[in-house]
Amino acid sequence: MRRRNSTFLSELGPGGLSSLALAFLTAVLGLAVPVLLRLRRVLARAAGDPPAPADVVLVLGRELVDDRPTPVYAARLDRARELLACGWAPRVLVSGGMTGIASRSEAAAGREHLLARGVPAEAVWTEERSRHTLENLFNVRERLRREGLGRILLVSDPLHLERAATLARGLGLDVRCAPAAAAPPRRGSPGWWRRAVHEAFLLHWYHVGLAFSRAVGRHEALARVR
Repeated sequence: MRRRNSTFLSELGPGGLSSLALAFLTAVLGLAVPVLLRLRRVLARAAGDPPAPADVVLVLGRELVDDRPTPVYAARLDRARELLACGWAPRVLVSGGMTGIASRSEAAAGREHLLARGVPAEAVWTEERSRHTLENLFNVRERLRREGLGRILLVSDPLHLERAATLARGLGLDVRCAPAAAAPPRRGSPGWWRRAVHEAFLLHWYHVGLAFSRAVGRHEALARVR
């Protein structure tokens, strides 16, 4: 049995466990109202933004299954290919490192998926160090600054977009959101609502963690999100 490349606890970072506990506490004491307010934003953002010219289409990775993209990840990659084919950006950047029990990075699997569908190799960049959405965006920011690039068309499944865009803008990135509408679960299904609530709580956790880190002066934690 292969060992996992990373665990939830190893990915939390400084102050992560404290902020998670505080997020749960505030959600309970607030009778879930804080999460419901975030849920409204998650649902509103799911439609994305009208496409506009950008320097790069960014595809956020997702944990592989049997070293291959899941249907959700494949839908993200296919949406990026469509945007590239329509001329909205000259290149696509696939972000994601070694997660789960995979023997290759999410970005490597994503690049293979795109090349197999006719995307030119020179148009596909990869970022292979990150383990989750925040690291995806933090590492992508480094690459874009080195290349002198700015606007991003951010591709993910619809319910992930609000959290991803919030994190990106917190890092000072110029993003427009492009939903991979074909990604499961089916809109309105029980799985879709579970994912929406999950994303709302993660968004609530981000804001609680940010406020907590500012209040107690956790500069190391703040450096990861801005």
